[in-house]
Amino acid sequence: MLHQILAAAMVLSILCAPVFCSAVLAGEGAVPAPAFGPESPQTPPSLAKKSLPPRDGDKASDFTLKTLDGNPVQLSKQLANGPVVLVVLRGWPGYQCPICMRQVGEFLAQAKQFQALHARVIFVYPGPADRLEDHAREFWGDKILPEGFTFVIDPDYQFTLAYGLRWLAPRETAYPATFVIDQKSIVRFAKVSKTHGDRASSSEVLPVIEKIEETR
Repeated sequence: MLHQILAAAMVLSILCAPVFCSAVLAGEGAVPAPAFGPESPQTPPSLAKKSLPPRDGDKASDFTLKTLDGNPVQLSKQLANGPVVLVVLRGWPGYQCPICMRQVGEFLAQAKQFQALHARVIFVYPGPADRLEDHAREFWGDKILPEGFTFVIDPDYQFTLAYGLRWLAPRETAYPATFVIDQKSIVRFAKVSKTHGDRASSSEVLPVIEKIEETR
């Protein structure tokens, strides 16, 4: 009898995959995959963890994203004209983020100061590819883009993942972040918020750009 029990246990250990054994023995069903938002494609955590956000002193990776008119915007080409301020918004987490709107408005209000320092400002609006352009148009509304300012979209988080900013939580998209990148592609300022607030303001960014201009 003991031999029969041991034999049965050995068969069970072979047939039962390790990942599911604990659930089977506890009488539970399969564990559901985590959801990262009602309209967002699921992003495997292993993929999101491949990159970390750039820090002060790091070299910024080049990227190309498109405007709402379909025009490509490449970081390296923007840097040819001066330092770049990269503002990553929450984009479309299922609604328009009011804090993102305030941050964009605050930067637009200081457009002349950015222009005087020959800085370019890129706003990134990430989200699931389905209808992202429509949501981005709704977000931008009738705002006028000053010279040197660009608004681009990041469908399915390709840029967001590459920069280590994917926020893996329900109804989230990207960690709000702001970077100042000099013409050598070196990050001179980095602020990544792990909340909806605590955003970088133009008053934090403009002095960094002034220092860059002094050393040119």
